Amino acid sequence: MNAYLLLDFGSTYTKLTAIDIENEEILATAKDITTVESDIMIGFNKAYDNLMSQLEGKEVNFIEKLACSSAAGGLKMIAIGLVPELTAEAAKRAALGAGARVLNVYSYDLTSREVEEIKNSNLDIILLAGGTDGGNKECMIHNAKMIAEHGIKLPVVVAGNKVATDEVAEIFDKAGILYRITENVMPKLNTLNVEPAREEIRQIFMKRIVEAKGMKNAEGFINGILMPTPAAVLKAARVLAEGTDKEDGLGDIVVVDIGGATTDIHSISDGEPTKPGVTLRGLQEPFAKRTVEGDLGMRYSAVSLWEAAGTRKVQKYLCDDSVDIEASCRHRSANITMVPQTEEEIKFDEAMGKVATDLAMERHVGYIESMYTPMGVVYSQIGKDLLRTKYMIGTGGVLVHSKNAAGILKAGAFDMADPTHLKPENPDFYLDKTYILSAMGLLAEKEPDIAIRIMKKYLVKV
Repeated sequence: MNAYLLLDFGSTYTKLTAIDIENEEILATAKDITTVESDIMIGFNKAYDNLMSQLEGKEVNFIEKLACSSAAGGLKMIAIGLVPELTAEAAKRAALGAGARVLNVYSYDLTSREVEEIKNSNLDIILLAGGTDGGNKECMIHNAKMIAEHGIKLPVVVAGNKVATDEVAEIFDKAGILYRITENVMPKLNTLNVEPAREEIRQIFMKRIVEAKGMKNAEGFINGILMPTPAAVLKAARVLAEGTDKEDGLGDIVVVDIGGATTDIHSISDGEPTKPGVTLRGLQEPFAKRTVEGDLGMRYSAVSLWEAAGTRKVQKYLCDDSVDIEASCRHRSANITMVPQTEEEIKFDEAMGKVATDLAMERHVGYIESMYTPMGVVYSQIGKDLLRTKYMIGTGGVLVHSKNAAGILKAGAFDMADPTHLKPENPDFYLDKTYILSAMGLLAEKEPDIAIRIMKKYLVKV
């Protein structure tokens, strides 16, 4: 039978999924520890041997072998823009949507101190933006000169004021800096245009970054690393929401991905106001939006989760006064491979999952502000309105292994105690029980119809 082999070289585990594309079924899955520090193929080969043992007796022909990766820290970027709330924020959103970890965002003219900070950061790509088309060009030209003069040799995606791009290209050519020029992330005030920049970032990731991450040894086996893992999850969410010419999509969806270090939220929605009399204010939101909360995680970031939430919020979900919340979080942070065994440990992990979902959703969604005027109260919406979102899909260990996954996801739904945050009101909750979202993002690059049908089949309602 013809099959696809879909690989995710994750930060912790290398995950393999074999898909029967004729019957549109998952044939087998396997995982093992990612061994990027030594040889990425050691962990892969262990997982592959496990997978093939499950397929023993079946004649499987892998016609495509596609991969995504977040190994060795994933794709790490900084974004540079002009105004913090405008082009700098637009650049950040473009980088996040490309599946990157955004280590910092810089605005206005770079200082020598900031450029030295950039030079000493463990980065992969710089996204250089600034100014609307025809607007301020001096800032982007200044920042290009600073990058060149300080000897920074990282790839740069230039996605700012088109009037400045000729001079920026000349500066980078003289300095021998690899760069790609693409469309402005904010061609007009408050108007986002992030997809061209995302695609350029993905192209550089495929061609340049993979080799730097020690992934070269995998190239002989697979067809290529198509994208960072978070971008694959966003791709899967988008195709599931929008559908294709042949397959209906589900409509607006939110994906909650709770990990050991971060909690990622992906939303596929235009986010327009659903309540009458509410007007939009601020920067336009991307239709496919991803946010990453680096202080909300189950292990690496357990202490920062407690610090961000506070003891009372954790206690709200735990409902057990006898537990030392700070000590429990510190224990998990110091023991990142800890697997909960006792009922108390399981309940504490679930409470942490609820806190992570609650806070990450609060930061991701839009909110309503009221302002008193001579004409009465005026309501403004900043960010995305996700009240009418139909589906919330959960993935990540704490959700997959929980007997109360719906309860964890419900912590991210609308709460009358906090009516200003526009979280989903009455969504259906689904679980990525078999960890297929990143794999389906890869499959959607080649066979989007099949990817949608498999997701509809394997995502479990809870």
